[in-house]
Amino acid sequence: MFGRCDTADKSWVADGWWSVLSNIVDLTVARMAFGGVQIAYRDSGAVDDTPVVLVHGMGGDGHTWDRFARRLARAGRRVIIPDLRGHGRSAHTDSYRFDEFGADLLLLCERLELRQVDLVGHSLGGYAVSCVAQERPELVRSLVIEECPLPLRSGDEELRLTRRFPTIPELWHATTSLIRHPRAVLAFDRSMTRTALEQFRKPNPEWWDRLSDITAPTLVLRGGPGGMVDPEKLAVLLDLVSDCTVTPFSCGHSIHRDRYREFEAAVIPFLAR
Repeated sequence: MFGRCDTADKSWVADGWWSVLSNIVDLTVARMAFGGVQIAYRDSGAVDDTPVVLVHGMGGDGHTWDRFARRLARAGRRVIIPDLRGHGRSAHTDSYRFDEFGADLLLLCERLELRQVDLVGHSLGGYAVSCVAQERPELVRSLVIEECPLPLRSGDEELRLTRRFPTIPELWHATTSLIRHPRAVLAFDRSMTRTALEQFRKPNPEWWDRLSDITAPTLVLRGGPGGMVDPEKLAVLLDLVSDCTVTPFSCGHSIHRDRYREFEAAVIPFLAR
């Protein structure tokens, strides 16, 4: 599924290492170049045989995970939070194919010489982590996919997403997130929006065919009204992934933001198994 990228430049860029988020979790920011695309990530650097990699969705950046990262770091986990290409501190590029987001993530794990990881991904990030689990099943100890819109299986299907207006709490959380992290909105490469919509509307049978390659225990978090997970496709996914469970929530698309305590209660025990 993944094409190989050029050898990365392992030297850090001029603004390479610095401490950030001292009041949240001690993380370090760095960048690596994959085939000319600079990918930024934050790393808590803790000693942990199985780091947790947290991957954001389209239009955001890694700061969406700050609260959960703090919780993991306090438990002694090493936390790695990349910014996907075209987001946050990572570079803009001419290509935003969905499989490239997964390839970047896999290369980051390889360059950091990670032998095993727990992967948590929201929306587009959920698709990216699923691709890693398909390509390198032995690398992934556990897999959490939050509200990932499932691709079409064939040209005979229609793209169906639930529709409702966001609730007042959801609007409040979204607004306060924007106020806290305006950089995510400013840094987002909006040119990928049309490409993303085209890919959502295009059947992706290869992704479906490779779901059976996933061997990691998998937790799918599905939102309620306002979510983006088609229940019929989700039922197919459950049949194809050997060890998969679904936890439903009553909120919309951003569970870790709008129902944080419930999100934590579901994911922390799963990662500790």
